[in-house]
Amino acid sequence: MQDTSGRTAGEPAQASAIEVLSVFSRLGLTSFGGPVAHLGYFRDEFVVRRRWLGEAAYADLVALCQFLPGPASSQVGMAIGLMRAGYVGAMAAWIGFTLPSAIALTLFAYGIDAFGDLAGSGWLHGLKIAAVAVVAQAVLGMMRSLAPDRERASVAVAAAVLVIAIPSAAGQIAAIVLGGAAGLVLARPEMAEMPEHVPLRASRKTGAVLLALFFALLIALPLLAAAVPSHTIALVDAFYRAGSLVFGGGHVVLPLLQAAVVPPGWVGNDLFLAGYGAAQAVPGPLFTFAAYLGAVAGPVPNGWIGAAICLAAIFLPSFLLVAGALPFWESLRRAPSAQTALRGTNAAVVGLLLAALYQPVWTAGILAPADFALGAVAFLLLFMWRTPPWLVVLLCALAGAAIA
Repeated sequence: MQDTSGRTAGEPAQASAIEVLSVFSRLGLTSFGGPVAHLGYFRDEFVVRRRWLGEAAYADLVALCQFLPGPASSQVGMAIGLMRAGYVGAMAAWIGFTLPSAIALTLFAYGIDAFGDLAGSGWLHGLKIAAVAVVAQAVLGMMRSLAPDRERASVAVAAAVLVIAIPSAAGQIAAIVLGGAAGLVLARPEMAEMPEHVPLRASRKTGAVLLALFFALLIALPLLAAAVPSHTIALVDAFYRAGSLVFGGGHVVLPLLQAAVVPPGWVGNDLFLAGYGAAQAVPGPLFTFAAYLGAVAGPVPNGWIGAAICLAAIFLPSFLLVAGALPFWESLRRAPSAQTALRGTNAAVVGLLLAALYQPVWTAGILAPADFALGAVAFLLLFMWRTPPWLVVLLCALAGAAIA
């Protein structure tokens, strides 16, 4: 199937990093609701609207990023930028998606006493309701294309049950692994189709270098921090390790960050919790909480410089892992045996989103009958009226403030 430019769906043409930056900047300003909601926004933007890649290739990316440590939604964004415009495109995707929330949290760090309590605000609750509609639409769309038969639908539901029973990164990884095994067992001849061709502007040689650099920094930074009495190196070491060792992303990184900055006295516990509350109120990845911590930390560097150091350090592992692993992943996913396994893996990814639709998206957003009514209207606008997600987010925020 071709679009008006003659391009096959899922086969992106060479694009400029400016285009990637523009699209991801808009997403960075409007993608509320946490990493699962982000995946819904990404799917709507890049699979449904722009057709930069197909449904199966998108699910493959999500599965890969679930295996890697770090923030899964940010890694999916980097991978899409890499596919679209090379390494510069990956950086552009990260900058566009990350910078809005990083700036907002840094400003909050400068004026923390003036902002008050954001956690209970009505407009924030409205954003959580919008996330319910976005994720529900993504689950329905992906179920139709990635779990269209009884076997794969059963894998999706089983994965959802497993993730709800084991609400941790271990449960998510186990669901994906078991989904792949189920794909091998339940594979039928019509499932063994070749994946769409996704041009990747990255080489295996460069990928191997980036993976080696990831492990080299993981080993060398603690040694350097112990040998050199520099607070800058200590910050880079602490935040690089946090970004390297956390699976599941988002809220899972908080204990690591608290252990890294509170006991040494860099950030007081009250300041830590205040920043965590503010991080719930901004769009984009929760890992941008690192910018707030860098801004309020002491001793120097802090402020804008500290924010930039900590932000770069916590996201650097994700960039190295995605850009390093993707060239090998793209070859692996084209092997026949990998294709049958990926049928089950992709169904399991649908199950992960289904589980997340309930916990934490539904349980955090739908607390009263009025919330359900607003969520239903938001879903109608997205699914039937094809309303742009950013407009639905804005309307939900306004409605949440009105009914608070």
